[in-house]
Amino acid sequence: MNGRDSVHGEELTHSLRQLAEARRRLEEVRAAYAIVENSRFALLRRAFRSLKGVVGLTRVQPLLVTSNGFRAQAASAPANLSAELGNRLREAERDRATLLEAMLAQRAKYLLGGDYETWLSFNGVRSSDVARMHEMSEALPRRVVISVIMATFETPERFLREAIESVRAQAYPYWELCIADDASTQPHVRKVLEEYAALDPRIKIVYRDENGHIARASNSALELASGEFVGFLDHDDTLSPDALFEMALAINRFPNVDMLYSDEDKIDETGVYCDPHFKPDWSPDSFLSRMYTCHFSVYRRSLVEELGGLRAEFSGSQDYDLVLRLTERTGKIHHIPRILYHWRKHKGSASGVSRAKPYSSRAAERAISEALERREEPGTVSERADCAGVYIVRYAIRDPKRVSVIVPTRDHGEDVDRCLSSLFAKAGYDDLEVILLDNGSTEKSSLATFARWAKKEPRVKIERYDVPFNFSRINNYAVTQSTGYYLLFLNNDTEAKSEGWVAAMVEQAQRPSIGAVGALLLYPDNTVQHAGVVIGLGGVAGHSHKHFPATSNGHANMLKAINNYSAVTGACLMTRREVFERVGGFDEELTVAFNDIDLCLKIVEAGYRIVNLPHVQLYHFESKSRGHETTDAKQARFLREIDIMLNRWDTRNRPDPCYNPNLTQDFENYAPAVRRGDPLLPVLAGVR
Repeated sequence: MNGRDSVHGEELTHSLRQLAEARRRLEEVRAAYAIVENSRFALLRRAFRSLKGVVGLTRVQPLLVTSNGFRAQAASAPANLSAELGNRLREAERDRATLLEAMLAQRAKYLLGGDYETWLSFNGVRSSDVARMHEMSEALPRRVVISVIMATFETPERFLREAIESVRAQAYPYWELCIADDASTQPHVRKVLEEYAALDPRIKIVYRDENGHIARASNSALELASGEFVGFLDHDDTLSPDALFEMALAINRFPNVDMLYSDEDKIDETGVYCDPHFKPDWSPDSFLSRMYTCHFSVYRRSLVEELGGLRAEFSGSQDYDLVLRLTERTGKIHHIPRILYHWRKHKGSASGVSRAKPYSSRAAERAISEALERREEPGTVSERADCAGVYIVRYAIRDPKRVSVIVPTRDHGEDVDRCLSSLFAKAGYDDLEVILLDNGSTEKSSLATFARWAKKEPRVKIERYDVPFNFSRINNYAVTQSTGYYLLFLNNDTEAKSEGWVAAMVEQAQRPSIGAVGALLLYPDNTVQHAGVVIGLGGVAGHSHKHFPATSNGHANMLKAINNYSAVTGACLMTRREVFERVGGFDEELTVAFNDIDLCLKIVEAGYRIVNLPHVQLYHFESKSRGHETTDAKQARFLREIDIMLNRWDTRNRPDPCYNPNLTQDFENYAPAVRRGDPLLPVLAGVR
């Protein structure tokens, strides 16, 4: 070997060592973050390419990490390296580029709110968590026994074993599993139950002589229970290992609590966790529209026994009926915002197929109807034809008092004409007056339109109010000129879509517990503009499900259901005059933005609830009257109003009880938010 070959050989050896070190580091990163399994490279690349433009990511320049920590362009490798080394370097570069692209794709997902698989990888319970919880259980002042209630009937053996094992795997050891078999004929059921009863003394079993269905079988299991609290587990579902610990911990924090419930997800037929349901804190009107507390729920046993347990006539919705009755006795309800229950999703299960159990829908309708009778709020209940498990309550209007519809405008005669035409055509309510507040109109055509309406419709009253634009002030003034028991604040750039919409809002606004009522507002392209307001989104507040298709069910069917929210938009808001006056009306310091949010937060602070109605739909041609914040003066005013909200309500740090803390605060799409930090940041920081 001559000198030149020797030099080249040394270069080759050194470069191969560099390559080996780079490969080792790549493998360490792969193992550390579990992001880039080979089978998912192509998927992640596609995800990155579709997302990087949205979040402002640019393609990372190809880099080669050397053994001494320097980074160099792969293209800068010496030209005289052998073809073999060049091929190996290019192969290493492809690996590195694929890795970084995959990592950036994951980071893009985080920025957009994240998918559930990513959320689970950072927020799912770990073995170290279970060990820690087991130790902490012994330190709890109250080591309450929780009786897990399970009714079995012809349960597939694998599902039955997994359900029982999920209880035995609990970090919290103070439990008992009370199982009632509802006269199963499959021999494996008794075999499995006897096996586990012999294995663990905390497992109690009773065998029923005849099939009585879920409610009776569960009551049989309840008779075995000795725990202070009871929780229900379906025979083919599983608990997360931290489920009972989280319940016990909450019971220690809130000793007087009577009911606790958690978030949940589903297990598909391949064993993948999916369809997370991140729930709000206790929301009574949301609950009347769908059984959202569902799994995993734990109740004070003495209270369940006082109520007579589950009622057999409501089998299929026996838990819905139980909670409706129980929450009429107590308001001591606590929500644990953690996924503690995995609902089996398979053919024939209620979670797997829409309307798989139609008898449960009929039972739910009867349970809600009986609850309305007990509460002396007469009304009708019907399941939505387009969304199984969601029910719309229509309350009887007891005393149809006057509604004052307040429509501020400055010119925009065509908008006003369309707004009033749809109002009178579709209101479904006779006792209306319209206060058309003219805030300095100058267009002859608009003034002529206003005059024409006042002439042809005696319920329209024109009020001239020439002051500098201040949304709060002009609406407060309009209220002083009105005579209605109900106040309906309505933007001039709206058009009613639903028949009977004003009557539907009065149904809710008449209820003493309700302080404000909102509607589902749509853009002209039939996407959602407003379905309720979430406090804290973007720092102050944001609209629920914004830009979702109007036909979408939304997160956990929320777009189809009546829901409690912390606020609704003033573009279409109804309240009783007494409520409006009690909280001082709109704050005139908030001249344009957030005055409706501030009003609603004052209403909630006064002890009322707010609801948004999916069956009341209007089109909203947003910001036509005022335009967007395009001038320095408008932007300065907007920033000032943001400061007011941050200082007054601390919206940036204020938890919204109608929104789950596991959901993103950056977008209006109800995506899961990663909470345990972003391990990719230090990696990406070194390569950008």
